[in-house]
Amino acid sequence: MQYLNGERPEEGTLAPMFYDNIEQKATLYESSYWRYVVRSIYAAMYLAFGTTIAMMTAQLGNQVLPGSGKFLFAFFFAWTLVMIVYMHVELGTANMLFMTVAVHKKYLPLKKALSILMTCVLFNLIGGIICAFIFSQSAIYQNLPSDHFLFTAVSAKFTKSAWTIFIEGIFANIIVATSLVATTRMKNADGRVWSIIFIIFIFAFCGFEHVIANFVSFPMAFFANGGPVEGMTLLSVAKNYVFTFLGNYVGGGLLIGWMYSWFSERPGTYID
Repeated sequence: MQYLNGERPEEGTLAPMFYDNIEQKATLYESSYWRYVVRSIYAAMYLAFGTTIAMMTAQLGNQVLPGSGKFLFAFFFAWTLVMIVYMHVELGTANMLFMTVAVHKKYLPLKKALSILMTCVLFNLIGGIICAFIFSQSAIYQNLPSDHFLFTAVSAKFTKSAWTIFIEGIFANIIVATSLVATTRMKNADGRVWSIIFIIFIFAFCGFEHVIANFVSFPMAFFANGGPVEGMTLLSVAKNYVFTFLGNYVGGGLLIGWMYSWFSERPGTYID
């Protein structure tokens, strides 16, 4: 790949795996654009699997033990990021982190990094719609009750103000980015997997806003319901997507990506 200054820059003290990840993404995008696109679509597919098991388990849990659904949803949804990380697919909120570091460290020009990020986000959205429709055709999504966990969880998102969505978007991607950075410190697969699960559990349990997850859950609720769920309009969906995206970028891109890149400019006692 071609770096901004013609050669790979100094890494500071950030983990080498972090830089290798950026390099792999940029190389794939430059050498095989459509493979990058399909990997972005596959991220939505794994999110659809994770959302399905989490929503359905939460519904059954609430029937057996009222109030347990939220715990079950958070635990099983967390496995989604495990699949995404280990299957090497492209997640837009993760790339907010990686591409911000790439620009700050002068790995890539802003235009290239932005192109990589927005291509990923666009095809996460397209993949989310496609996968949601296909999944909704399976038996498990047929004849869901109106108070199903999927419908109530999605409807609740449309009651939030733009400011709340933005703040929760920040929190969500701080957590996602933290889990990604944490995995670079783990010495074995067990540590990496459990660090992802217990960190992602935080945002899933709290119901924070993650734009790519919403790319899947919103159309999934729409198709499974046979139309809009309560509160779902083009305006409410667009509002959520816009303010969640902005919050996710601030959280994962700036507060984790840019800040930890800045922390690492001067190697010293603290190693990031």
